Amino acid sequence: MHDPATQSVLFPDLADKPVIARFDEPWTSSDGGLIHLQAIDQELQLTEQLADLLPDPRDSSQVEQSHHDLLRQRIYGLACGYEDANDAGRLRSDPLFRLALDRDPVDGLELGSQPTISRFENRVRRSDLMRVATRLLESVLDRQRERRGDHPRRITIDLDSTADPTHGNQQLSFFNAYYDTWCYLPLLAFAQFDDEPEQFLLTALLRPGKANDRHGFVAVLRRVLMAVIERFPRSELLVRVDAGFVESGVLDFLEAAGILYTMAVPSNSVLAKGATKKMEKVRRRAERTGETAKAYGAMYYQAGSWAKRRRVIYKAEVTCIDDRTPRDNARYVVTNLRWKAEDVYRFYCQRGDSENRIKELKLELGLARTSAHRFEANQLRVLMSVAAYVLLQELRSRLAGTRLAQAQTGRIRTMLIKIAARVERSARRIVVHLAKDHPARTDWLQLALAVGAVPT
Repeated sequence: MHDPATQSVLFPDLADKPVIARFDEPWTSSDGGLIHLQAIDQELQLTEQLADLLPDPRDSSQVEQSHHDLLRQRIYGLACGYEDANDAGRLRSDPLFRLALDRDPVDGLELGSQPTISRFENRVRRSDLMRVATRLLESVLDRQRERRGDHPRRITIDLDSTADPTHGNQQLSFFNAYYDTWCYLPLLAFAQFDDEPEQFLLTALLRPGKANDRHGFVAVLRRVLMAVIERFPRSELLVRVDAGFVESGVLDFLEAAGILYTMAVPSNSVLAKGATKKMEKVRRRAERTGETAKAYGAMYYQAGSWAKRRRVIYKAEVTCIDDRTPRDNARYVVTNLRWKAEDVYRFYCQRGDSENRIKELKLELGLARTSAHRFEANQLRVLMSVAAYVLLQELRSRLAGTRLAQAQTGRIRTMLIKIAARVERSARRIVVHLAKDHPARTDWLQLALAVGAVPT
C-alpha cells in the first residue's frame, strides 16, 4: 500500500474534469501566522527566559536541539493546536517551524523528534518547575507594568481549579469521587486590572487527583500576591475564589496582609435562617409573577473554625423556569468589602470568566494533555500550555480595533495562524506566500505591523 502522505486521490465526479489531490507541495506550511508568535516571543523573550531555568545535563558537543529549541517547539506547537509530542515530531521539517527556531526554512536542521521531546520533558526536576512557574508569573506582571505603569486602581486575583481526567499509569493520578474519574486537579491563577474584561493567566500548579481544594492554594496565593505587591504597591488588591478554598487560616492571612476578598461559603442552617425574611419575600413575588425573583442582604456570621464574626452577603432567589416547580436558590459570600450587598455579589459572580478561560485552556491549548507517566513531566506540560496562552493573550492585545480584539484563542488561531503558506528562499530574502483571498487578510496585516513588521 502507498504511503497516504504522498498517495494521490482522484475525485472523478466533482467537476467536468477529474480532480486529483496530492500531498506533494514542498516548502509549505499549515501555520502561516506562526511568524506572529515568533515575533511576540522575541519581544518578550519568554521562551528564552524559561529555557535558561532548565539545566541541561547533556554533553554539549553531542547536542543538536537545545532546551530553548525544544521549549519553543512545544510551546509554539501548543499555540498552533498541536497538543502532543507526536504532533511536534511530525512537524520536524515544516519550513515555518524551522524559521521560528532560527533555522533555514528549506534545508535547515530538522526539529526535535518525539523521543527527543519526551526525554526533554522527563529531565525536569521539581525545583526547575518552581523557577519556571515563578518566571511565568513575573513575566506576565512585568509586561502589564510596562503597559499601564504601577498604579492600576484595583487588581483582582482569581484562583480556580479544574479536573483533568487521566487515562493511564500517570504518577499521582487518583480516583476523585466528586468528579467520578481518575484525574489531576490543576490550580490556576488569573489577574484582572480595574474593570477591564481581560483576565491575564499568571501561573498553574498541577495537583494530585485526590488533593482537596486547598492543597497548594496558600502557597500559590502567597507567591502571586508578593509578585503583584512588588510591582503594583499602590494598587488595591482583591482575592476572589469559590467555596472550596475558604478556611479560617486563609481568611486570617488575607486580613493580616490587608487584602480584600470575596469568597463563596456553603449553605448551612444558620445562614439559611439569616436569609429567611428575604427568601419569604422573593417566594411571594415569584408566586405572584411566575418569574424568577431575587433580593440581596447581609448578615454577620461566625463559622465554628473562625476566630471572629465576618460579613456574609447573600442572594435570596427563587428560580422559575418554564413549567417546572419554583426552586429556592440561596447563595452566600463572605467578604471584608464594605460595598452594598448586591454590588459585592455581582462582583463575585464575575469570577465565572476565569472558568471560561480554563475551558479555553483545556479545549484549545492542551492543558489536559497530561499523559506522561512522570508527574513532573506533566507539570511541565501544564506550564508550557500556560506559556502558549500568554503568547496568544499578548497577540490578542495587538488586535485592538479589529473584529478579533475579543476573540477566543481558537478563533484567533483559525483566522490568523492556521493559514496555508508557501516559503520561497533566495540568497537575499525569505518570502512567505499566503492566500491572496484569505478572509482575515486585513487583520493579519494589521497584526504583522503591530508586532514589528513594516510595509513594503
